[in-house]
Amino acid sequence: QVQLLESGGGLVQAGASLRLSCGGLGRSFGLVAMGWFRQTPGKEREFVAAINWNGDKVYYADSLKGRFTISRDNVKNTLDLQMISLKPEDTAVYYCAAALRAEPPPPAPINYYYWGQGTQVTVSS
Repeated sequence: QVQLLESGGGLVQAGASLRLSCGGLGRSFGLVAMGWFRQTPGKEREFVAAINWNGDKVYYADSLKGRFTISRDNVKNTLDLQMISLKPEDTAVYYCAAALRAEPPPPAPINYYYWGQGTQVTVSS
């Protein structure tokens, strides 16, 4: 069973930075687009960022541009999300996801096939 595993979540104060990482998929990692989503209780899972198979195309939710940076290392098979200037409203469970295509699909959870279990990010005011 294919699994993705996130790490790097935690409790930080507003204004801090945090880096999330995700690994998995084995040899397929370097062939597919990857994305980050987040979810808070009672709300739908929302798109954060996506990156194509080789990392030369990245996409962000408009509200997060400038604070979040997605990147990947296809040698180490890792996906990262660097978050700066964190705000309390960034508090959520963050999930990494893999698509079944090289270029990112439309930014909705239904378009991603493999998911991690999520990592909690809590930003205190």
